[in-house]
Amino acid sequence: MVEAPSKRVYLAGPEVFLPNAMEVGRAKVALAAEAGFDGLFPLDQQLELDGFPKLEQARRISLANEALMRSADLLIANLTPFRGVSMDSGTAFEVGFMRALGRPVLGYTNVPGDYRQRAEAFRARGLPPGDGDAPSVEIEDFGMAENLMIAVAILESGGSVVEGRAPSGSEMADLAAFGRCLTEARRLLID
Repeated sequence: MVEAPSKRVYLAGPEVFLPNAMEVGRAKVALAAEAGFDGLFPLDQQLELDGFPKLEQARRISLANEALMRSADLLIANLTPFRGVSMDSGTAFEVGFMRALGRPVLGYTNVPGDYRQRAEAFRARGLPPGDGDAPSVEIEDFGMAENLMIAVAILESGGSVVEGRAPSGSEMADLAAFGRCLTEARRLLID
């Protein structure tokens, strides 16, 4: 009897920018394997970028990640706020990309609380130069962990948004909520 190939899970998130990105990626891939999945971490791709202008490097990375997502059965996205009140913008693109492909998407955040609360706290500290926010600009208020377009895309794909609470300073690398997403992924793809 031939064993069915493992389901492939794209591991989206800003961990790719961490100083220990490969270590965090390997940990996520190992947890995915324990759950019965082939984890696809974007930095595991072997891309030849040397000697190319920055725009060409960026193009190659983007297209390689799109190809990797097309090969995936599901996406798990780290929605933990990154460089502001909201998730990483590249990860937001990846959520939308997989939703457009009709694939299930799961998300997790290691910072509990809703988007409005974070936006109000950010605004109260004073806005950085160039930020388009202002006291007269509405903040959405739907009690969701992230912008409604992200949260609803995840829910409509059959997934869910898991809210965890990581110790201060480990918000980007804590994998407890990610583990809960893997359990949910098993329900969606395997069980």
